[in-house]
Amino acid sequence: MPDAAACPASPARSGPARYTATFIFAKKQFDDDFHRLDQAIAEAARATPGYLGEEAWEDPAHGLYANVYYWESLEALEALIRHPVHQQAKAAQSRWLDGYRVVIAQVLREYGDGLPGPALL
Repeated sequence: MPDAAACPASPARSGPARYTATFIFAKKQFDDDFHRLDQAIAEAARATPGYLGEEAWEDPAHGLYANVYYWESLEALEALIRHPVHQQAKAAQSRWLDGYRVVIAQVLREYGDGLPGPALL
């Protein structure tokens, strides 16, 4: 991982800031209800104006999983947070998860060698 001083200068960009919401969790046991609800959340996110994309990551060494959602604005992210299916999942999370945390961050810059992903800037 390069240090911040070595990162290229942020390219000029227009428009609003971009945001990520990263849901990091340890799982207990997933069942059909979990998979249905997880799919419903993903569909609700994709249908929300301002949704830019998503990625999922796994850290087998620590038993952690992460879903990263990319957003045009905090308002778009907050629309998903208020969505009934998200509220349902939050209320039931202890059935399937052995702990979680959410990191909401503003994207300052994006760079790389062309690896495909959501267009953030």
